[in-house]
Amino acid sequence: MHRRYVGIGAILLLLGVAIGAFGAHALEKVLGVHASTYETGVHYHMVHAIGIILIALAAGQWGETAKLKWAARLMVIGIILFSGSLYVLSITGIKILGAITPFGGVAFIGGWLLLALEAFNNKK
Repeated sequence: MHRRYVGIGAILLLLGVAIGAFGAHALEKVLGVHASTYETGVHYHMVHAIGIILIALAAGQWGETAKLKWAARLMVIGIILFSGSLYVLSITGIKILGAITPFGGVAFIGGWLLLALEAFNNKK
C-alpha cells in the first residue's frame, strides 16, 4: 500500500503543478472572475496529495491498516470531487457543479479523521 500511495500522491502533485501552471498561463483570460475558485482547487489538490504521501509513509511505519487505506482513498476521492468540481466550474461557469464540492470536502475530513484515529490507536 505505502509504495502505491506514495506513487499516487506524487502523480497527483505532478498534476497539481501542471494544472496550476496551465490555469495561470493558458487559462488566464478564460478564468476571469473564477480565477480564485480555480486557485482554491489547486491549493486543496496539492495539500491533499501531500496528505496521501504522509498516509502512505505512516502505513510504512505502522503497517497497512483498513483505516489508512480508507484515509488515502478518501483523499483521492476528495481531490476528484472537491478540486475537480472547482476546476470544471471555473472553466465552464456551470454553477451546479458547486453542489459536488462539499462531498469532496467531507471526503477530505474523513481521510484526516481516519489518519488521526490510526495515529491514536493504542494497539501498536
